Amino acid sequence: MHGLGDVRFFDRIAPLYDRVMPPADGEALAAGLAHATRPIDRLLDVGGGSGRAAAALAGPEITVVDASVGMLTRAREHRDRAAIAGDAGRLPFRDGSVDAATVVDAFHHLPDQRAAIEEAARVIAPGGALVVREFDPAHPLGRALVASEHAVGMASRFRTPGDLADALADAGFDPRIVDRGFAYTVVGVRE
Repeated sequence: MHGLGDVRFFDRIAPLYDRVMPPADGEALAAGLAHATRPIDRLLDVGGGSGRAAAALAGPEITVVDASVGMLTRAREHRDRAAIAGDAGRLPFRDGSVDAATVVDAFHHLPDQRAAIEEAARVIAPGGALVVREFDPAHPLGRALVASEHAVGMASRFRTPGDLADALADAGFDPRIVDRGFAYTVVGVRE
């Protein structure tokens, strides 16, 4: 794997994670996925941990991919989803083999964000979508989150919505900022 990033932290907190984290915003994810120009039958939840985001979605076949074995154990115990250990920067899937991917509240933890975007572009079929739900470091609450994660030793690297949209465009996605605020959604449609 490209690097552990914050994986050890998530391995340690896996048993408590779903108890302390609010549910994922299924409406925001569905609004992002609606930008795809192809049907979404197969979806990857990259950095999906315990399957919290996958639980907020209905319809497609969802596979949770995460580097934290502890979080994947939770996903397998509590969710009716496939869960695979994998690096977001080296996804274990064939080119164009999925219709969409989500990265929910996890992009800032990925050690090689560029590789993760390029891998999503590789595995998502044309017309499919990458939906990233993240936290804006320019928002007052975002600045507090950045400071708190760094204070506990996380290697988090947050991006503003515009910066993330630019990175998606560089990888061949047609980017759209779906919503803004402390939490925001950026979608890239695979061209």
